[in-house]
Amino acid sequence: MCGIAGYYSIQPFRDEETLKKMTDAIAHRGPDSDGFFFDEHSGLGHRRLSIIDLSSAANQPMYSHNSRYVMVFNGEIFNFQEIASQVTTDLKTHSDSEVILELLSQKGTEAVNLLNGMFTIALYDKQEKSLSIFRDRLGVKPIFYSFQNGKFVFASELKALLQFPDFKSNRNKNQKAIAQYLNIGYIAEPNTIYEGIYKFPAGSYAKIDSTTSELDFSFYWKPEENVDQNIVSDFTTAKNKLNDLMRSSVQMRMISDVPFGTFLSGGIDSSLITAMAQSVSADPVKTFSIGFKESGFNESEYAKKVSRHLHTEHYEFMVTYEEAIELADNIVDVTDEPFADPSIIPTMLVSKLARQYVTMTLSGDGGDELFMGYGAYKWAERFQNPLLTTFRKPLSGILSMLPSKYKRVSELLNYADPKFLRSHIFSQEQYFFSAQEIENLLIEKPKEEFRIDLNTSSLKRKLSAKEEQALFDLRYYLKDDLLVKVDRASMKYSLEARTPFLDYRVVEFALNLNENLKLKNGTSKYLLKELLYDYVPREYFDRPKWGFSIPLKHWLKKELKHLVDFYLSKEMVEKHGVVKYETVKNIISRFMKREEYLYNRIWNLIILHQWFEKEKRQ
Repeated sequence: MCGIAGYYSIQPFRDEETLKKMTDAIAHRGPDSDGFFFDEHSGLGHRRLSIIDLSSAANQPMYSHNSRYVMVFNGEIFNFQEIASQVTTDLKTHSDSEVILELLSQKGTEAVNLLNGMFTIALYDKQEKSLSIFRDRLGVKPIFYSFQNGKFVFASELKALLQFPDFKSNRNKNQKAIAQYLNIGYIAEPNTIYEGIYKFPAGSYAKIDSTTSELDFSFYWKPEENVDQNIVSDFTTAKNKLNDLMRSSVQMRMISDVPFGTFLSGGIDSSLITAMAQSVSADPVKTFSIGFKESGFNESEYAKKVSRHLHTEHYEFMVTYEEAIELADNIVDVTDEPFADPSIIPTMLVSKLARQYVTMTLSGDGGDELFMGYGAYKWAERFQNPLLTTFRKPLSGILSMLPSKYKRVSELLNYADPKFLRSHIFSQEQYFFSAQEIENLLIEKPKEEFRIDLNTSSLKRKLSAKEEQALFDLRYYLKDDLLVKVDRASMKYSLEARTPFLDYRVVEFALNLNENLKLKNGTSKYLLKELLYDYVPREYFDRPKWGFSIPLKHWLKKELKHLVDFYLSKEMVEKHGVVKYETVKNIISRFMKREEYLYNRIWNLIILHQWFEKEKRQ
């Protein structure tokens, strides 16, 4: 796991000082070593966190055996030992980096299809004077880029890319991204908070050379293209296949030359990952969890129970608001753009805890999206009821006059355009601003449509409403929120996090699994749970789903109220001039009285103004 940065210039250009600043900005991603390559058109920088082959021979930039190619690479290729046999030259290291470099050198860009892993790769061809960029299928590892004035610049994090001189004074804000952030709590690929800076598309690669006028992306994997006509419906067949795939994925992701462990929350996903890791490990697996003093948010007792059953080496940390408040004041320093998922705070805390003992962890991200673990899927199904769709407007009006919990349902029912139903359901399930609210909130309206249209018309089979909602989450929420959260939170502490559920073989299996094996008789993640119960007793999980977050709606009224008072004050809101103060004031008033479901809207606005305040100081 590492951090990468670099540039390609169509005209001769060399800037060693700037590239050093770019890599220094992401030193936390790779504290073990750094390295650079320069010629008259390109500069490549690397910061290394040593996980596989700890020797200096595996440092980067790495040069191919024929000396034609030079590469910087962030991530891990989990099947590198298997595909190494396809390399036609003798390998000098035991690293995955050398394997992929030689495969790309010998087989060309199509070699990316052989890779099972999480990665971003920058490969420079010294002979052709061209640069190729690759990103993994699910977008687990990040890469940002800009292509302006004949220069292509890239980096693992925005903070590094912003060190490039072109962005020192020219940072125009992206109004579409601001509206989208208010709507869903994050900014979806390809957009960023800045105009002209983008997130590189997952599952794609692009080549830049002296003839390039604009980027032409080639997609080697898309979730939509892996939806087949045939689905797996037999329970026994599906369970056995899932068991084989998950065990393979977990075992592959345990390959490491440094100590590793698992995040164990006590929930379904992390418990299954931990159980499978322990089942193939000769030693007790180190497991890490955190809890909160507020009982309604404390799953640590369940994590301990699972740990005792599996005989893991367990570590836990009880969080108070003092620990959380320190991180809440500086979230945008970690994310670099507005990011409203408050679970980044406990994720940072558990990452900090784990890094005291290990350098790599396994996490359970992806289970909910692949096996229908969210309440949004039930709402997607409800909206297929003709009576509900016919009478939703008057029903919404009635519910809006009732107590707080009904007002939330009222807003779920109140959508304008069915084309954007998937993003609307997500938005309101997460308590964010609806499109109608944003219209009344923003001072400057975006000129482009900010809502996400999930177009499934070209798929090989027609998806149900639940399947479409899950595909929305896989394509957007998982990639641009949850994986961003885990990457930034773990890498802040130089900790690598691997995600066994996101082995592309598991994803392709789940995409073609009968939905009744995912959500059955009101039971979410049915097949996943049935597999887990082969490893851990069923009664351990006989409780409602909680999720991994902080008691935000309570803290915003007490421990974190200073953030409301500071970032949403009249002076602060009018200083930045993004939203209307009177509207913000009204939302705060409603929240402080009885409408507690508005807490995520308030958090959303706090983070937005925290980001603008930081940006103004730079």
